[in-house]
Amino acid sequence: MNSTEIMADLSSHTPMMQQYLKVKTDYQHALLFYRMGDFYELFFEDAHLAAKLLGITLTHRGKASGRPIPMAGVPYHSAEGYLARLVKAGRTVAICEQVGEVTGKGPVERKVVRILTPGTLTDDALLSSYQSSNLVSLCIHQNQIGFALLDLSAGIFKVQQQDYKPEQLPIELARLMPSEILIDEDLVDTNIIEQIKKHLDCPVTKRPNVDFNLNNAQKTLCDQFTVSTLSGFGLDPLPLAKAAAAALIHYAKETQKTALPHIRSIQLEQSTDFIALDPITRRNLEIIEPLFEHGTSLFQLINDCQTAMGVVY
Repeated sequence: MNSTEIMADLSSHTPMMQQYLKVKTDYQHALLFYRMGDFYELFFEDAHLAAKLLGITLTHRGKASGRPIPMAGVPYHSAEGYLARLVKAGRTVAICEQVGEVTGKGPVERKVVRILTPGTLTDDALLSSYQSSNLVSLCIHQNQIGFALLDLSAGIFKVQQQDYKPEQLPIELARLMPSEILIDEDLVDTNIIEQIKKHLDCPVTKRPNVDFNLNNAQKTLCDQFTVSTLSGFGLDPLPLAKAAAAALIHYAKETQKTALPHIRSIQLEQSTDFIALDPITRRNLEIIEPLFEHGTSLFQLINDCQTAMGVVY
């Protein structure tokens, strides 16, 4: 039994459960952390998945179609640890808070105030102390590809455009060290997703084609930086880089549920600025991550930073 199946007859549910189901309709792709007093509760398929991933107790609350409604929950004051584990597992979590006053008439007003994804983390409690949360997007058209990287916690925004060589894609993405990758949902070449999943351990999120629209990208970025032209950033002749960057802005605003006032600039990178190392070479050299579970990487040896904000490399 899942929330989609029982949406057909909302009238059979309590006002609180009706409210939950209406919110869940807009966040089918996410685990919905629904605030109830001092707990975040999950219901239906979300409860089953959370119980499995977090090792928490699966209980029940009320009934739907004559069957008990699965429920699982975590305390509000210790939710960070649970959220970090879910995001590390590649899951998206929607945080639904109580925003209205308790009146005694009907359920308290609630709304989703933030969406947590592997590439959009900003809280120190959820971030790794040795690796940034890098949101990366790519836009491919004909024989060109545009990359963009956004680290929301540090305010780092970078783009690049170059000739598209399929065999080079894993190398370029490995260099960017993405926590999450955005691609156009209308991308025809399914081999790209297979290549990414083969070489990188991070989720691939499909986004609406309109987010990558070449014609709208210029305005999206100009509005973000409060400028009338992007010539000062060197982006004028790079439509795919701009499209990839605009897609990141759309996604970040959607997940943060707010504007991004700290993202005020963007840096253009050139492929000639770097020495390319394929994922296998990077792995064998233990530059960022050790080969074995209790080993030490080169970066860990030289990194004395205590927060993700300090880990900028």
